[in-house]
Amino acid sequence: MKTNINHILGKAWLGLAALALPLASCSDWDDHYDPSTGDGGAKTTLWQAISSEADLSNFAHVLQGCGYDRNLSGSQTYTVFALTNDGLSAEQADSLVSAYKEQKNQGVRDNDNTVIRQFVQNHMSLFTQPVSSLTNDTLTLLNGKIAPVTQTAINKQEFITANALHSNGVLFTIGKKLDYFPNIFEYLGIDSRIDSAYNFINSYSRYEFNEAASVPGGINEDGQTVYLDSVSVLSNSLFSSYGNINSEDSTYWMLVPTNDQWSRLVSEYHDYFDYANTVNKRDSMQEANTRLAILRGTLFSRTVNPDRSFADSAVSTQANSYQVRKYMDLEPYDIFYRPFDAGGIFDGTIDAECSNGHVRIAPNFNVPKEKTFFQTVKVEAENVSRQDTLIDASQPLTVHQVTSDNPFYDKISSNSFVSVIAENTSTNPNHFPVAAVQYSIPNLLSNVGYDIYVVFAPQWAYNQYIPEEDLLPNRFRCMLYYTNKDNRQLNRRLDLKTNDPLKVDTVQVASDMKFPACSYGLAQPNVKLRIMSQVSQSQTSKFSTDFHIDCIIFKPHEN
Repeated sequence: MKTNINHILGKAWLGLAALALPLASCSDWDDHYDPSTGDGGAKTTLWQAISSEADLSNFAHVLQGCGYDRNLSGSQTYTVFALTNDGLSAEQADSLVSAYKEQKNQGVRDNDNTVIRQFVQNHMSLFTQPVSSLTNDTLTLLNGKIAPVTQTAINKQEFITANALHSNGVLFTIGKKLDYFPNIFEYLGIDSRIDSAYNFINSYSRYEFNEAASVPGGINEDGQTVYLDSVSVLSNSLFSSYGNINSEDSTYWMLVPTNDQWSRLVSEYHDYFDYANTVNKRDSMQEANTRLAILRGTLFSRTVNPDRSFADSAVSTQANSYQVRKYMDLEPYDIFYRPFDAGGIFDGTIDAECSNGHVRIAPNFNVPKEKTFFQTVKVEAENVSRQDTLIDASQPLTVHQVTSDNPFYDKISSNSFVSVIAENTSTNPNHFPVAAVQYSIPNLLSNVGYDIYVVFAPQWAYNQYIPEEDLLPNRFRCMLYYTNKDNRQLNRRLDLKTNDPLKVDTVQVASDMKFPACSYGLAQPNVKLRIMSQVSQSQTSKFSTDFHIDCIIFKPHEN
């Protein structure tokens, strides 16, 4: 099913749904581009030509009402595609001017004013660009949109007159408006069915001064540069991490839940991001991360997903590459197989075509959280930054690399593990060392049941010639340390366990362990797991006092 964008745009016959972007100052257009020299000696400006033509009076009314009579009276050159009165009635022109003034009074800057962007700038481009019998190209309009142009038409609208050269550009006339084709970001703000997603994404929008695109005009008395034209550009931090859905130069698909689905997901995900009361801006973090979790895995670059592969798997912009996944032994998060099949992420979605791709509207949001943010957390034992405490063991821990000719190659995470070698580190020469190592566990969700595993590597993974009778199991216990919502330290002593020293042994040490405070995205994790030897001096003939640890796994599950 396809959605008719022009129908959604609504007011008058043009989309005037104001995109509520943050405000920033920017000067009017200045005459800082080189004027064309191919105007055939015409002495009238574009504005003089348009305003003196009776059949363009309604178009002229809109231009003057929006302040563009000044633009078209200067030395900056433009190409204008002016609507005749047959294509723009006096009533429609009045509606456009009223809408422009209404947004202006609300503080909307001109380049964000929908009348300017969707109508005025949609009917002109920079520089003098006449057509000829050889013309079969595209033209970048003043709002950044790309329009196909031939000798006789632009965007399939036939020219009534063409190539009328004037002192500051060239004038064409057309009998029907040029349709405005929103990009994905703009479309989110136009379609009221999905504006919950837009409102959240747009909350990250800022306008930033662009020095390279601005025109300096001198130095003031304080030694600061004064700009004749200060250009500000839209910046949104989510664009860099998810995808630049505001760009006309890239092509994306975006899967967006309807507002009721958005509300359902916010309610479902909210308790996963319940931070301790001592965390700075904990409420803001909870609100933001809940909604970022919904958006995760919903944007797809068509450069990465060509037609041939898209039907088999949809790789989102946040997915790790195959090389990274293989090297770090990661699961294929943010990748969705058979996306168009029944139950797939695109199943039952409504398609809306945009200037830079497609929005897929999801009345039933089929993105499984287990494939995006609801992830298994794995800590590699050799990761020094996660080694929190070492007791009665030689330092640093010995790291072993599994060679490609070893039978355990590719059976151990990242093909590396550590040996925790018991060592008397006290001043008492008679002390029997009981080795322990403690790891900090990052990015855990709150109010989620985790099954916890310690994965042990066999010594054969680094030395295949150790006699089997010399390989002894470990007898160990784990302790969990974590904090509650008030940042009070809690702990839990877990059951005694042993492992099989002849294989890569994944030992479950806890099940359905829930943590009251989330640590997702925090620099300092609030959960730690200590692995402690439970071998006495009299038991050394049956159990090893040394550990060989591959990794620690916290696997989430629903109740």
